[in-house]
Amino acid sequence: MSPHEWIVLAVMALAIALFISERLSIDLVALLIILLLVTTGVLTPKEGLAGFGDQATLTVAFMFVLSSALLGTGAVSTLGPRLSRHFRESPMRGMLLFMLLVGGLSAFANNTPIVALLIPVVVQMAHTSGQAPSKLLIPLSYATIMGGTITLMGTSTNFVVSGVMTDSGLPALTMFQQTPMGLVFLGAGVAYMVLIGRKLLPDRKGSKDLGEQFSMRGYVTDIELLPGAPSIGRSIMNSALVKELEMDIIEIRRGEQLFTLPPGDMVLEAGDLLKVRCDVAQIRALKDRAHISVEPALRLANDDLKARGTTLVELVITSSSPLEGLALGEADLIRTYRAVPLAVRHREEIVHDRLHDTILRSGDVILAEVKTHFIKRLKQLESTADAPFVILTEQSGVAEFDRKGFIGVALVLFAVVVASSLELTSVVVASLAGVVALVLTRSLSMKQVYEAIDWKIYFLMAGSLSLGLAIQRSGLADRIAGGVVDLLGEWGPIAILSGIYLITMLLTEVMSNTATAALVAPIAISTASTLSLSPTPFLMAVIFAASASFMTPIGYQTNTMIWCRPV
Repeated sequence: MSPHEWIVLAVMALAIALFISERLSIDLVALLIILLLVTTGVLTPKEGLAGFGDQATLTVAFMFVLSSALLGTGAVSTLGPRLSRHFRESPMRGMLLFMLLVGGLSAFANNTPIVALLIPVVVQMAHTSGQAPSKLLIPLSYATIMGGTITLMGTSTNFVVSGVMTDSGLPALTMFQQTPMGLVFLGAGVAYMVLIGRKLLPDRKGSKDLGEQFSMRGYVTDIELLPGAPSIGRSIMNSALVKELEMDIIEIRRGEQLFTLPPGDMVLEAGDLLKVRCDVAQIRALKDRAHISVEPALRLANDDLKARGTTLVELVITSSSPLEGLALGEADLIRTYRAVPLAVRHREEIVHDRLHDTILRSGDVILAEVKTHFIKRLKQLESTADAPFVILTEQSGVAEFDRKGFIGVALVLFAVVVASSLELTSVVVASLAGVVALVLTRSLSMKQVYEAIDWKIYFLMAGSLSLGLAIQRSGLADRIAGGVVDLLGEWGPIAILSGIYLITMLLTEVMSNTATAALVAPIAISTASTLSLSPTPFLMAVIFAASASFMTPIGYQTNTMIWCRPV
């Protein structure tokens, strides 16, 4: 083996180890790959950095934007209520329709944002239909994985393989070149899940939302001010409810009027219905003296949040936060950030009682209810040098369906598909034109364009393509291909093709599917060349095997998202 082959082999081994161990983020590993290949002379600086401007990398970036625009119209919010009825009537029919719809959507939109947007929809749908969320979340991930194999734009894996092909002098994949096999892949997967797989899924009915994760039942309560209550005629900040019972008023219903997160100077009146956060046991002990009527505790559901125009957020106190060391009452989140604190997770302990006296420390997580329109302001604070906190997660009602916006985005997406499939222009140019059209029609702002791109995937693709090029240029791909042919050659091309599929499938279970495709695709091309066969079947094997990550939660990003969500 030549020195360059040894270097590339060592870089491959290091990359695989880092991808599996996850000691470094995948984007940092990608940059490290480029740095090692360039500094060791395997690639020139121009070759090493070429992945950032590769058509495949840019196309994936533009596709993230198109997907974000489509999902931002709230189109998926219409799925939940319609599918819940089918699940109640027939779980088998509901699963069939659910997976087919998600798989079809995934064929034309990136998998990751689909799963991110559909998780709250699916959880709500599960509760509505009386099922455990775990029964639907795994099929959600699997449906997006399988649906992503139907078209070129379905997942970044397809673009990686297409990029390796163009680097090798082969024609790039067309939009629907893999569609026949993709439909078989989706059909077989859905059939298995409907008939067998759904019976093997875990049946865990865990916490339904952030409120329950913080044990908020019994701490968010409805009370009514009865005539003669000492708080009547007083402002909220000066009322006995706030001063003596140390409660936070989240909402006031006065007749037909609804005041969400009311200001502290609002005057209370007899008959006001208040939604409050406090120690319910203390309220019940003092309810006669305070002249209030206590209603049963309410769960903070998505529908409740949507109706109030508020969002539940987890705020993590940063190490440089000006709030560190202050008592929660001194921090005055309501007045400063329009956020009503509901609970604090202090290390492993969840604090509800005497919340105002809780001293905030770096790493503490505050569960708070915030006006939805104020979330943008809180996110702006995250980028400041002395950010008081970082928003960890947020839970709000699903976005309303914007029919007009959906039609506009759908037409742009349709034009991109038609232009690229009829080869009127390349996929990268068509997708770029689609992004420009969305910005010019004010469907998206440039800031939203930047925010829509998953930059980790972008950097990963750039590094992976550079590694793939190095595997080819060094001759390592030919050497490995020769070894595969020598090992399996006596059983014929089908056995060799199966071997490549198996190797790819096993690798993608323990490392990124995108990185796996970039590693194996050059070997597949060299193997086909050694056998004097068309490389297309071998590359298709890589595409489908790299997406066949169903056994572990770390091989595919959507699996990880489902795994990390407490259910």
